[in-house]
Amino acid sequence: MDFDFSEDQEALRDAVRRFVDKDYTFERRVRIERAGGFDRAVWDGLAGLGLTALAVPEAHGGLGFGAVEAMVVMEELGRGLVMEPVAQGALIAPALLGRAPDELQAAWLPRIAGGEALVVLAHQEARSRYRLNQVATRAVDGKLTGVKSLVPAGDVADAFIVPARVAGADDAAEGIALYLVERSAAGVHTRPYSLYDGSRAAEVHLDNTPAQLIAGPDDGLALLELAADIGIAAQAAEAVGVMEKYLALTVEYMNTRKQFGVAIASFQALRHRVADVKMQLELARSMSYYATLRLGDGPAMRRRAVSQAKVQLGNAMRFVGQQCTQLHGGIGVTDEYVGSHYFKRLTVMEMQWGDTLHHLGEVSARMHDTAGVFA
Repeated sequence: MDFDFSEDQEALRDAVRRFVDKDYTFERRVRIERAGGFDRAVWDGLAGLGLTALAVPEAHGGLGFGAVEAMVVMEELGRGLVMEPVAQGALIAPALLGRAPDELQAAWLPRIAGGEALVVLAHQEARSRYRLNQVATRAVDGKLTGVKSLVPAGDVADAFIVPARVAGADDAAEGIALYLVERSAAGVHTRPYSLYDGSRAAEVHLDNTPAQLIAGPDDGLALLELAADIGIAAQAAEAVGVMEKYLALTVEYMNTRKQFGVAIASFQALRHRVADVKMQLELARSMSYYATLRLGDGPAMRRRAVSQAKVQLGNAMRFVGQQCTQLHGGIGVTDEYVGSHYFKRLTVMEMQWGDTLHHLGEVSARMHDTAGVFA
């Protein structure tokens, strides 16, 4: 199989890398983190680069790119530790709104493409424990009541995509619908906070809040699962970028740090540890490619593939983060050193979209769903 990228994809990679290197320096990231973890000026810069239009159809002013281009972009954003929710606002939101009624698409997709509107998925709840079908938020006559947790940039987003259980339905999966809720709507209250890696999130409280239907209970859960799979594939690519950069920083440090008059990079035991890190990075890269290329498959195969990728990425992120930090020694955990922020980001990503143990269970369950495919 040919894994070479096209000239256009490599040009896209170079453009994003130049933006990150020039406009998203570590010093600027520190300032953004101290200010709350989100910078609208950075979001505007990403929009100017065309990233907010990446997955929006051309008919609505977007670029209409596919999953591979999204993977390329997320890798480069990972290398720069960009905190703004690009996967949420530029990949997941267009994918879901692309299935919405025409008037809703016309109202929001062009604004997303131009960077004028940030729309994020607000699906997690305190008791859901990564289970997408566990939804306590209720919808009654088009108005929602409930609490969503860990909503990316929830207090600054312009709108939310909210799963809610349709009133009167039982606890079966078909009772879940998807709604668009504007942050300025009546009954919306947000409580912002910073995550361990410095990124911004919020609790979003909905109290009899008016909403617009994106997908009814027949399609709501299926679309929510698609959104999660897009998010996992995007995060896998981002994690590859984070790990690749952290490894490069580690090797650079080992070539300059001296003990007994020689660079520690010359110590065979440490070289073996770096080789193990490199192996985990390449395994993660392979599974990132696998998850991305499987996004177009049927739901059962797609879900199994992204769970397999999340398991491998979870193991790799933990191993690479711990090993690179240990190879740095004490400096690796100081807040003033950039490497510690890569470790923090890897730690947070391992817990997002379901941790490793959760997806081990998902892989086991999906093995039965897809067993006949390989018979």
